[in-house]
Amino acid sequence: MAIEGEYVPSPSGWVRDQVEEYEKSGGTAGTTLNDSGLPVVVMTMVGHRSGTIRKVPVMRVEYDGVYAAVASKGGAPDNPLWTENLRQNPHVELRDGTEVSDRFAREISGAERDLWWARCVEAFPNYAEYQTRTTRVIPVFLLEPVAPA
Repeated sequence: MAIEGEYVPSPSGWVRDQVEEYEKSGGTAGTTLNDSGLPVVVMTMVGHRSGTIRKVPVMRVEYDGVYAAVASKGGAPDNPLWTENLRQNPHVELRDGTEVSDRFAREISGAERDLWWARCVEAFPNYAEYQTRTTRVIPVFLLEPVAPA
């Protein structure tokens, strides 16, 4: 079930450029964060206020076919704008390299979040530092496969 509608690129230059390179190449380029070698995936979702298509790169955190999306925003005091998009409309299209899949985003808490937080920090150690920069608990969403109809 493809997400359709008008795509509005991010106003953030690095986000827009990363998504453009990733998508333009069909997932063969732009797959690492700022050429750091750390893999990223691209989430496509519907904006909760605008109703337009939004795309954002997030660090690739995958375990047993399920992905995590960490709303860190570098430890800023507020959540990234996409957080509310997932809360209001959890259908996500996920691009991991050349593979594209439909996913359902589910915000996690408690012991489940603790388990996944450890996996997230293992994949991208900066998350631990980001959590020390803010008083908010950084939201973690699981991106689970949509069951076939």
